Amino acid sequence: MADAVKKALFVKLVARPGKEAQVEQFLEGGLALVQQEPATVAWFAIRMGPMTFGIFDAFPDESGRQAHLAGRVAAALKEKASELLAEPPRIESVDVLAAKLPLERMQKAA
Repeated sequence: MADAVKKALFVKLVARPGKEAQVEQFLEGGLALVQQEPATVAWFAIRMGPMTFGIFDAFPDESGRQAHLAGRVAAALKEKASELLAEPPRIESVDVLAAKLPLERMQKAA
């Protein structure tokens, strides 16, 4: 089942000074949107430091990744980026070499 996740995105976000709480709220709100994306197998909003945040999400294939990039979270991020972020989001497309995911979620993705 681990081979069901092959593609991912890592997005680094640096908040504008004083906008850290709004970035955190934005990321927390993104969960409801990605739960509606069947090809987004895993999604994590993370905080890496006082002003640095990130998103890591995983997909079974390139079409799933592209669907996510064309989805509502990406659109909302583009809309809010200049207001909330000190610099443009750094979006990196990455390949997943190995993964351990909950069995239930993997069965739904298959």
